[in-house]
Amino acid sequence: MELKLNRPLIVFDLETTGVDPAKDRIVEISMIKVMPDGSEEVKTRRLNPEMHIPEGASAVHHIYDEDVKDCPTFKSISKSLQAFIEGSDLAGFNSNKFDVPVLVEEFLRAGIDLDLRKTRFVDVQNIFHRMEQRTLVAAYKFYCQKELDDAHSAEADTRATYEVLKAQLDRYPEELQNDMAFLSEFSARNKDADFAGRIVYNEAGVECFNFGKHKGRPVAEVFREEPSYYTWMMNGDFPRYTQKIITAIRLRELGNK
Repeated sequence: MELKLNRPLIVFDLETTGVDPAKDRIVEISMIKVMPDGSEEVKTRRLNPEMHIPEGASAVHHIYDEDVKDCPTFKSISKSLQAFIEGSDLAGFNSNKFDVPVLVEEFLRAGIDLDLRKTRFVDVQNIFHRMEQRTLVAAYKFYCQKELDDAHSAEADTRATYEVLKAQLDRYPEELQNDMAFLSEFSARNKDADFAGRIVYNEAGVECFNFGKHKGRPVAEVFREEPSYYTWMMNGDFPRYTQKIITAIRLRELGNK
């Protein structure tokens, strides 16, 4: 089933130096930009992460320091990526939890505040887990009857994710709507305020902590009672976007005094 789009959808995948959005960097990015008329534009770039690629990460995606030493940095292509992404919805496999937070962190390091406020995020893994409980390799075999021979190559994973999403719409016509707003809502686990899931919205739409000793409590309430907690987070190893969100909450509360 072809996707029904009212604006472009970018299906993307990242290969990185590790799994920590706050400190790890992108070594390969692949994006399929699907237009409402069905046409596609593919961009795949290897990037110099400006740090050593740990051997454990290289064992997964087979990209080594030598492979990217002459590649551009993320910062050097960040403006062209921004122009390519803005105005589009985003889809990926485990993208809400990992790829989107990592991508946003890279843009912030490059000095670009990517505006994703109107973006709808479709996580194909979350749809898959709600329906079948599998990995991308198994999802590709289950939905598309194909073997993913080049797993952990960014472009192969991106293409597989795109094909799985279309096959999911074919398989579940009664449960899934061919609509990005529906799929974004359906594939969301929590209503995250900060992409990394440290801050989430409760049922009343209030930002609450989703970790640690204050889990479940409103952020503004904690900062009023324990201002040092804000300082601790700002000095800690939290993603820049998480720090941006808690700073906005802090300033909003100070302005309401």
